[in-house]
Amino acid sequence: MSVQQTPDSDPYFPANGDPRYRAHRYELTLDYRPGPNRLSGTARINAIAGRAPLAEFQLNLADFRIGRVRVDGKAPHYTHRGGRLRIRPPKPVRAGAAFTVEVHWSGNPKPVSSPWGGLGWEELEDGALVASQPVGAPSWYPCNDRPADKASYQISVTTPSAYSVVAGGRLLTRTTRASTTTWVYEQSAPTSSYLVGLSVGKYQTVLLGDPGLGGVPQSGHLPAHLLAEFSRDFARQPAMMELFEELFGPYPFGEYAVVVTDEELDVPVEAQGLSMFGANHVDGARGSERLVAHELAHQWFGNSVSIADWRHIWLNEGFAKYAEWLWSERSGGRTAHQLAAAAHRKLSAQPQDLVLANPGRKLMFDDRLYERGGLALHAVRQALGDDAFFRMLRRWAAVHRGGAVTTTTFTSHVSRYTAEPLDELFTAWLHGRALPPLPVPGAAIPARPAYPPGKADSA
Repeated sequence: MSVQQTPDSDPYFPANGDPRYRAHRYELTLDYRPGPNRLSGTARINAIAGRAPLAEFQLNLADFRIGRVRVDGKAPHYTHRGGRLRIRPPKPVRAGAAFTVEVHWSGNPKPVSSPWGGLGWEELEDGALVASQPVGAPSWYPCNDRPADKASYQISVTTPSAYSVVAGGRLLTRTTRASTTTWVYEQSAPTSSYLVGLSVGKYQTVLLGDPGLGGVPQSGHLPAHLLAEFSRDFARQPAMMELFEELFGPYPFGEYAVVVTDEELDVPVEAQGLSMFGANHVDGARGSERLVAHELAHQWFGNSVSIADWRHIWLNEGFAKYAEWLWSERSGGRTAHQLAAAAHRKLSAQPQDLVLANPGRKLMFDDRLYERGGLALHAVRQALGDDAFFRMLRRWAAVHRGGAVTTTTFTSHVSRYTAEPLDELFTAWLHGRALPPLPVPGAAIPARPAYPPGKADSA
C-alpha cells in the first residue's frame, strides 16, 4: 500500500479532519428508528498518534447530544461546537502510540450544510440513506473526516425488522429479536470516511451474475415493484465487472452491492463496495447504463485508490468518466474517441476557467471537470498507445491499492511508461485553463463485445 504525504489540512475544507493522528479502525454500533428518525450510537475508534505527542485532537460530528466520551477508558475534557468534537485526554498520547476513543451520541440525524446542499444522512419517506461526498460523514458518526485517513470498519445497525440494512462490506450476521433485527457488516479494506455507505429501506435482494462461476459476488437491493426494470437496466453489470477487471486489474474488494431507493436522487451515490441509485435511474431501457459503469469504476478509482485531498478530485471523476467511454467502446456503442470528440465540442463552447488539477472548491463538482478529466486520460492514451496505457492503468490500481494519491503521483507514474517526456501534455491538460486540441487518435481497443451477443438480453 502506498503512503503519500498530505497537507496539514485540506485546503478546500480546513475544518474537516485532523492530521495529528490517523484512524486505524472504526466499530460503530447504531440503533435507528425510521419513524421518528432517531439515531443513537456508540463509536469505538482505534487510532495512532502522529510524530508529536497528542495533547488534544478533534473528531468531526454534527449537532448530536453527546452521552459519553472516553480516551483509553478514561474521561477526557471535551467540547462540541460547530461540528467539531475537541478532545483533551487526561494525559497526552505519546508520539506514535496507539489509543482508543469511545463516543456515545444520539439525536435526529440530518444532512450537514454545504455549498451543494445537504450532505450525509438523508431521511427518506420510508427509510434513510447516506450520501456523504465530500464532507457529509459527520452527519451520522464521529470521524476524522479527511479522504486520506482510511480505516477498516465494522458497522452494526439495529432497526425494525420490516427494514433491510445495506452497507458496504461483508454481511457477518443478521439477528432478529422480537420486532428488531441487527445487521453487522465488516469492511476490512481501508476506507475513507465519506465512502462509508448505508441504506435502510424495504428492499428485495437479488443476485447479479452467477456467483457459482467464481466471480465477484454482486447483489441488488430494491423495491419489489422495480424488479422488472432493474433486471434489464443492470443486466450488463456483470459484463462491466469482467471488462473492468481486464482493463484495471482485480476488483479491489470482496463484494459489490447496488441499492435502488424508492425515491428520486439527483445523481447516484458512490460508497466503498456499494453504489446507490434513485428510482429515476431505473427505466427498463438502460437509460442510465453509463452511470452504472461510472459508479462501478469508482471502486477502483476513488475508493481503492483514493485522493490525498480534494484538490485532486479529477483522479476520481475523470477516471470514472473515461470508464464510461471504455464500456461504450467495448459493448458495441460509440468508441472512446467518438465520445471524447463529443465532450471536446461541448467543452469548447463553455467558459475556459477550470484548472483540472486544482479546480477550487466552487468547481470541484462542475460537469466540465468530469469531461475534461476523461479527455485528459484520452490524451494520455493516445500518447502511450493502448498496450502501455492499459499496463499503466492496471499498475496504478495495483501499486496504490488502499492508498491515497495526488496528481503529481499520477504524472510520475505515467512517465514510467513512455520514453518521451509528457510535460507539455500534463501542463496543458492538468494545469492550464484553455482547452487543448482534441487528442489525435492512436491505436484503439478492438470494438468487440465484452460478452457473447445476446447473452445480456437473456439474463
